[in-house]
Amino acid sequence: MMTMERAQKIIGAGIVKAKEIGQPMNIAVVDAGANLTAFARMDGAWLGSIDIAINKAFTAKAFDISTLELGRNSQPRDQFFGIHVSNHARVMIFAGGIPIKMNGQIVGAVGVSGGSGEQDQAVAEAAVAAWS
Repeated sequence: MMTMERAQKIIGAGIVKAKEIGQPMNIAVVDAGANLTAFARMDGAWLGSIDIAINKAFTAKAFDISTLELGRNSQPRDQFFGIHVSNHARVMIFAGGIPIKMNGQIVGAVGVSGGSGEQDQAVAEAAVAAWS
């Protein structure tokens, strides 16, 4: 189960990685119901990325797939083309959202935004690694 304490640990690991790469980030964690559990905006992180981070976490849990993978499957002529306009346009189809698993079950997700897709993904992966 995702708790506030666990979510804060996940965010803390993301912050460490973001500092390591020198890119301030917005980091969100949602629970199994895709409800926001914890959020942090690092000093200097883009304001426009607040909603994006939250929506990446929502997307990763709502569809139980990373936003990077969903994006790969939502290009023209692919099976999920157009999915980004569903759910009141909350669906994010670029890197930085990753489901969080516990004992084989998805218990939440993390969403990261504030840098390039590669940077967002790296911080999200570091954050999820703190879970295990």
